[in-house]
Amino acid sequence: MPLFHSFRKAAAAAVIALLSTGPTPLAAQSEDTAELDALVAVIEAWRHSPHGDYASESFTHWNEDGAVPENCAACHSQPGFLDFLGTDGREAGVVNHPAAINAVIGCASCHVEEAHALDAVTLPSGVVLDGLGPNATCTVCHAGRTSSDSVSAAVDTLPADTVAPELGFINVHYGIAAAVMEGGDGRAGFHYPGQDYAGAFGHVPGADTCVACHEPHSTEVALDGCLSCHRGVEDPRDIRMQNGDFDGDGDNSGGIHAEIMGLQALLYEAIRTYAAEVAGTPIGYAEGSYPYFFADSDGDGAIAGDEAAFPNRYQSWTPRLLQAAYNYQVALQDPGGYVHNPTYLMQLLHDSIESLASQVAVDTAGIARP
Repeated sequence: MPLFHSFRKAAAAAVIALLSTGPTPLAAQSEDTAELDALVAVIEAWRHSPHGDYASESFTHWNEDGAVPENCAACHSQPGFLDFLGTDGREAGVVNHPAAINAVIGCASCHVEEAHALDAVTLPSGVVLDGLGPNATCTVCHAGRTSSDSVSAAVDTLPADTVAPELGFINVHYGIAAAVMEGGDGRAGFHYPGQDYAGAFGHVPGADTCVACHEPHSTEVALDGCLSCHRGVEDPRDIRMQNGDFDGDGDNSGGIHAEIMGLQALLYEAIRTYAAEVAGTPIGYAEGSYPYFFADSDGDGAIAGDEAAFPNRYQSWTPRLLQAAYNYQVALQDPGGYVHNPTYLMQLLHDSIESLASQVAVDTAGIARP
């Protein structure tokens, strides 16, 4: 039975109990009613959040299989997350068996003793983050699945600009805000040798953690806090604390979000140019279709219809192309990256553009590295 329906039954039972225990002081009745109303509000907020969406691909992807596999279960099934926490007495940090389908991330995921005690998380790069407090449970599932190390290991000593049939696209995964916040310290993006990358983004005290900015049950951002400091803007995407023209379009009047989007567009064009001229096979990106990069048979830069099918996945990867495409995906998979760590994302995008521009004609004259 879905958690919300169980809660409603419990809430109804609580109301009946209140009404059937005889005369109760009015103050106590008001207090009980207020607590119940507050609890109902919390459940309603959760029920309409991504974590409580029973129809989401995040919780229905494995329905035909009948179970969520161990390597996915920690973040895509509440029983899997409880297994990861070690609530069954087994080793924490691993999932020991497949988990139930359509089991969303509910109350128990964050409100059991083991979740409250969790204080450290290991990122895919091997970096251990400790002292996380209530942000630890968020970090477990929003740290991605790969890192700069994954890409380096895949390309190893392969010639940078030679197609390697053994290479395939490496997907950082989705909702990687926690990894992006750590910046160069966490190595979520591919780091080009010889470059320095911005570390963890601290923002300001009181607004530098997951639960400080996101309401934990609805996951919505508390925008009032942003706009109280960044006066004069109505949309957080218009916030800018760095004045450079990083994407080279001659306009730095918008927010830092616009600079990131501009660099993403430049990188996509550079990827397409390099793929066609060096790898020898045109490439295109299809959001929402795994594995995202496909052979662009008509060369129009758009992947549609049969082009976005797994058999048509891009298979002409060179190490240089894979590195740049990986960073393109990193930037896309944290749409809030302009808040979480804008400098880090712009550095990844800039360096990827410059790498491709060393082999093909890409206009980099106006871009700047933060």
